[in-house]
This record gives sequence, C-alpha cells and structure tokens, in this order.
Amino acid sequence: MIRMIAAISVALIWTALSVLPASAADKVVLMLNWYVYGEHAPFYYGKAKGIYAAEGIDLEIQEGRGSAATTQAVAAKTANFGYVDVPTMMRAAVKGAPIVATGVLLQTSPMSAMGFVEKNIKKPEDIKGKTVAITPADSMTQIWPLFLKKTGLKESDFQTVAGDGQTKLNAVINGQADLLLGYVMDQSMKIKDATGKDVNAIKFADYGINMVCSGVVANTDFVKANADLVKRFMSATTKAVEAAEKDPKGAAQSILDANPKGGKIETLTQGFELTIPLYRTPETKGKRPFQVTDQNMTDTVNLMVEYGGLDAKAKDNPKAFYTKDYLPQGGS
Repeated sequence: MIRMIAAISVALIWTALSVLPASAADKVVLMLNWYVYGEHAPFYYGKAKGIYAAEGIDLEIQEGRGSAATTQAVAAKTANFGYVDVPTMMRAAVKGAPIVATGVLLQTSPMSAMGFVEKNIKKPEDIKGKTVAITPADSMTQIWPLFLKKTGLKESDFQTVAGDGQTKLNAVINGQADLLLGYVMDQSMKIKDATGKDVNAIKFADYGINMVCSGVVANTDFVKANADLVKRFMSATTKAVEAAEKDPKGAAQSILDANPKGGKIETLTQGFELTIPLYRTPETKGKRPFQVTDQNMTDTVNLMVEYGGLDAKAKDNPKAFYTKDYLPQGGS
C-alpha cells in the first residue's frame, strides 16, 4: 500500500510538472539604423527561423531613423540593442554616452561613389569632369577627402551638388548629378528600385580606406547586468548571419514576410548579397561573423580622428569602444 501511494504521488508530481508553462522568453528590442533594407536581412531571418527563440529570446525589430538616433535610444535604454554605424557610436561614446559595440559585423567599409552603369564610371579617374552629389557632414562626405588623397583626385577635377539623402538620390535619378556618395548595398538599390537601372560602385575600401561600419551596440550598464542575455543574443545573431549567408533570397524574403512594404525581393536580395563580402577582411576570412581584429578597430579610430571629427582622446584606448567577450567561440 505504501509503495502504491508513493508511485501515485510520483505520477501526480510528473503530471503537474508536464502541464506547467515553460519559462517565458526574454523580450528583447533591437532598433535598426534606418528603415529596413537588404543589410538587415539576417535579423529577420533569425527571427523567422526560430534562431532567437532557441536562445530564449522574443525578438522585436524596430526600424530606426539614423545611427545617431538609434545610438541615443540604446544609451537611454529605450532599446536593448542597436544596429548602427560603429564610427557614429564612437562619437557618442567618447563624449560619455554609456554604450559599447558587442559585435562589429561590417568590417569593410561600404562607402562608395556610384552612378548608372550607362555613365561608365568604373574607377576614380572616371570621376573627372563629372558632378558628384553629396550630403554635407555625413560620414561619407567626411571621409571623401581621404578618398581623393588616396586616388590622386582634386576637388577641382569635378563639380559637387549638395542636399539631404533623398535630394542626393534624386539628383542622380533625374540626371542632375552623375554619381553620389553612398553605401554600396543601400543607395545603389534605392536607385535601382526607382529606375530599374543598374549602378556601378567605386568602393572606398578598394583604395586602402580600411574602416569598420555597422555593428551591434548596447548600453554598458545593461551589458554588465545582463551578461547571459547579451551572450545569448550575440550567439543567436551570429547563427542568424551564418544561416542568412547560405540563403540570401530566403533571408530577403523574411523581410517582406514581416514587412510587406519593406521593398522588392530582387533588390533586397541583391542588397544583402552586396553586404555579405563586407563581413570579413583578409585577416578574418574563414572566421565566424563579428570577429573583428584589434588592428581594424584601431585603424578606424585613427581615420575618424583625422577625418571624421572624432575627439583625439579616442586614440588613447580604441578597445574602449568594443568587446568580443560576448561572442560565441568555435566553428559555426
């Protein structure tokens, strides 16, 4: 009788445990640098494929309104993580904003000068005699003088027209400018969406301008207080990037599945395919995403101090801007 009662008790306990709800996933808000475009595909793909859920994360993806605004939101803990231009984040951090990059994804700069294929602008020499559309004070325009120096061009070799981001696009689309300064996977796709025409891009990185670009950032206090969550988020994001690399069209489709007005499948796919080569440098070839080198970050800080308006004290400790402590180790 005692054994029977014990057996029944054990059975009841297991039955009760089986109907208890699973522990709730951690709600995480990721704010992007801008309205959605192809570069953002891995986040949507990771969510759609359950990669974040497998790490106990309920991910909400919010569009942004510029890297500076997203950096401010993360510093103020309005968002848990941000996906931003890391040099932009550096400007805020060196002024005291409590923010750090927990993973640098784009280790090669997407900055480019681009124009319609029919314009036949393929190399710096082809820019001579042309009109270039710029946005004053943006990151590309700040680095533009270095590109000119590296390629032997002078400002007298071409004309410029200035305006905000949309004005710059319109100038090329309407023929008021021959090319613009933009990101190879962003503005080029916007131009193609608007006109159906392909674009040639002259990438700054091909001429020795070695800078990082986009990465994941978080509030420093949040990171310290939520180390396990940060590790799980970076593990999931690393896996999401690796999975998306193998399925660019599927990754692009996940954007449209979440946001039907997020673009066109052709240019979202092409934009993401143009992003993938930016994930690694020759030094990180074969490594998992986000494994940026210390030298790459130091070079970026030095260039930003000289050309990008970053406070010179940033050179005292480039490692203060990023950490690799929360990245997964080993192979994919």
